[in-house]
Amino acid sequence: MILKTPQFTLALAISGAFLTSSHAFAQQAPQRPAGPVEVNGIAAKVNARIITNNELNFMLGPIYAQLATQFPRRGPVFEAKFKETREKTLQELIDRQIILDEFKQLGAQMNQNAVDNEVKRQVRELYNGDEAKFREELKRSRLTMDGYRDMTREKMIVQAMRAQQFADAPPPLPGEVNREYEKVKLSLRDISQDKITFRKIFIPAADVQNPLATPDSQLTLAEDLVKRIESGADFGELAKEFSRDAFAADGGVQKNVPRTDLSPEFAAIVFDAGEKKVVGPLLDPQGFTIAEALEIQPGPSPPLSDEIRRMLEERVTREKTSKQYERWIESKRKKAMIKINRP
Repeated sequence: MILKTPQFTLALAISGAFLTSSHAFAQQAPQRPAGPVEVNGIAAKVNARIITNNELNFMLGPIYAQLATQFPRRGPVFEAKFKETREKTLQELIDRQIILDEFKQLGAQMNQNAVDNEVKRQVRELYNGDEAKFREELKRSRLTMDGYRDMTREKMIVQAMRAQQFADAPPPLPGEVNREYEKVKLSLRDISQDKITFRKIFIPAADVQNPLATPDSQLTLAEDLVKRIESGADFGELAKEFSRDAFAADGGVQKNVPRTDLSPEFAAIVFDAGEKKVVGPLLDPQGFTIAEALEIQPGPSPPLSDEIRRMLEERVTREKTSKQYERWIESKRKKAMIKINRP
């Protein structure tokens, strides 16, 4: 199975630390902290409401895993991208709480069935429909399913409140909705039905054929192979010579692989790169992978139903009123009591 169950821990995201050494793959014994251990710290406070690190880190989990896969050496690019994502996600949580305060004052309610459907959609799109992996991530972030439902409900409340805030905006024209549908229909597809034909070179972190190999030297080899491919070397021939998996003899080619057979991180990177684009080396639980999509077969996109049309109308309206919304939320931020704890 290809990259089916990568084990990326959120410990680094929780502490805010980064692996910057080129020897990040060396096995080191964990050290017991000298002082008390913070189980769930405070990321920020908004008025009387606490935003915990667990909430923040769960939302960062899939993004962190993808970045960790994409940048095996970590380094400054990894750090910058993760910091930017963390800041943006924390600001979204802060704005969410500001809007929730207004929602509570209205005494409104959110339909629980709608919340459950949204949770299912997120499991499908963020975790390739793998509920077991989703629950592993919940456990790793010390969140319960009820807690995650609460987070999802709050997110949906924010969307509804934002739509209500600009309910007097001119309705989108039919042509605008149709253009938006054409623009986003691929992203609305059922990705659990995606398939891909790709080729890859797998370089193990420990090579039984080379006792002197180390994880760092193997990563260096993988990086050198990428440079050779980019300079015109034949991918298939390099796979036959260097790859250490069952597909090496076939030039690393694997045909019509369901997306659900791939790890979410690997799938996101390779599918997003598109056809004929070499990616890697990517961090694998057992080593490093270089991959190239030869053919991508997207899952079916939904028809332009009444439900999809309503969703697209809201998207178009949000785009039209984005500047107005930023002015509105900024005025709310100035009135709120906000304290952010930097890592």
